[in-house]
Amino acid sequence: MTDSTRENLLASQGTVAATKLPEDPAAAELSERGAAGFLEIVTRHPESSLCWALLAEGALQQNTPDLNITAYAYARTGYHRGLDALRRAGWKGSGPVPWEHVPNRGFLRCLWALAVAAHRIGEESEAKRCAQFLRDSSFTAYDELTETLPMEAPGKAGE
Repeated sequence: MTDSTRENLLASQGTVAATKLPEDPAAAELSERGAAGFLEIVTRHPESSLCWALLAEGALQQNTPDLNITAYAYARTGYHRGLDALRRAGWKGSGPVPWEHVPNRGFLRCLWALAVAAHRIGEESEAKRCAQFLRDSSFTAYDELTETLPMEAPGKAGE
């Protein structure tokens, strides 16, 4: 992406207020308990995109065909739960969703995990759409997430 593309996107978003999700109750529980009781926390908070992102990222780390499909399902669930939350927070389908606002990170992580999982299962149009949606939502998130969870994992699934 060129600097002029970034400038144009930012200019078009200048009139749209950034969407900031409310605190995620699961995040506090996860920070208190860590991995202990993780599935209990997910069960108590199925609306938490952060929980779904963690499940998806864990499956993507394994990079096997079956777990890439599992990651796709987890990420898609968190993505849709996140879209619901964004709409409740006033999002109208476009505009910035800043990474800097910590409660937004679950949704943004699901969006990137969905892009990665879609790519790994050969759903290229969805992978590209999700990657572009992430860039349009938050340049910072795109830069951070593409570095921590690259589209191409070391060693291809099924090898």
